[in-house]
Amino acid sequence: MSNVNLKGKSLLTWLDFESDEIRYLIDLAKDEKTSSRKGVVKQRFAGKTLALIFEKRSTRTRCSFETAFGEEGGYPVFLSMQDIQLGGGKETVEDTAQVLGRMFSAIQFRGFKQSTVEALAKYSGVPVINGLTDDYHPTQVLADIMTLEETFGQSKGRKLCYVGDGRNNVATSLLIICSKLGVNFTNITPAKLNPDWAIVEKCAPLSAASGAKIRITDNIDEVEGADAIYTDVWVSMGEEAKRDERLELLQPYQVNQALMDKTGKKDCIFLHCLPAVRDEEVSKVVIDGPQSRIWDQAENRKHTIKAILLAALGAV
Repeated sequence: MSNVNLKGKSLLTWLDFESDEIRYLIDLAKDEKTSSRKGVVKQRFAGKTLALIFEKRSTRTRCSFETAFGEEGGYPVFLSMQDIQLGGGKETVEDTAQVLGRMFSAIQFRGFKQSTVEALAKYSGVPVINGLTDDYHPTQVLADIMTLEETFGQSKGRKLCYVGDGRNNVATSLLIICSKLGVNFTNITPAKLNPDWAIVEKCAPLSAASGAKIRITDNIDEVEGADAIYTDVWVSMGEEAKRDERLELLQPYQVNQALMDKTGKKDCIFLHCLPAVRDEEVSKVVIDGPQSRIWDQAENRKHTIKAILLAALGAV
């Protein structure tokens, strides 16, 4: 672990990270969770500041960043679109980035365009963390892999099936991180919602190197042998106009007890990034049942985000 140095490095997508760097962050997050449970207080962000830019609403992302940074003695500042100029006509994203880079130790961005978080990273001169864009959700899937490992001991060689809207930011980020870490990943989705094939092609050599088996299919029966079933909302933020179309298309892909049983594994777990619409993408019986690990996932957002910030700010 000590050979990895991520000081000053931004997290925009896991495509930019080596497998040992991702592994380092997961292990660091596990250590931080253990320390948190013991009530250890270290104040490693004392004198540090964090800009939290939010174009999209958030529960887990905002709370994770604010508590992870604040309880370590840092000062997080929440900035909504009502609070700052961010490419809104009066000030370019590049100008905002340079201003914030002069005042903050790091920046988190949760919003729409990947190009916005990339510009913040390019022009701010400080580490920038992608809290979610339309293309990627890297902080979420780090917590997902941590949760998988807490259940099974290790993630490499396990089978994770994502069922539902196969081209959203969570599914894409799962594809990348699983390819890097040797987790067998099956994306089960209607062909109309297949992931970006350019990303799939980028992941091909990564999965070959790690030993991960990657599958993109519309066949729901391929959940057989899964160690974890993962789903997300069928209508993402900003796509509300497509609701009726999505519900009709994805109804056969609902995660219910019959689907969980189809895995053939009683210890198969259920994962969801939240928020969830019960009895839409997942049945109430499953999400609130004994196979669900959604609250562990939610908590692990905080520990993984703290690990990312500690590494990026050289405060480990």
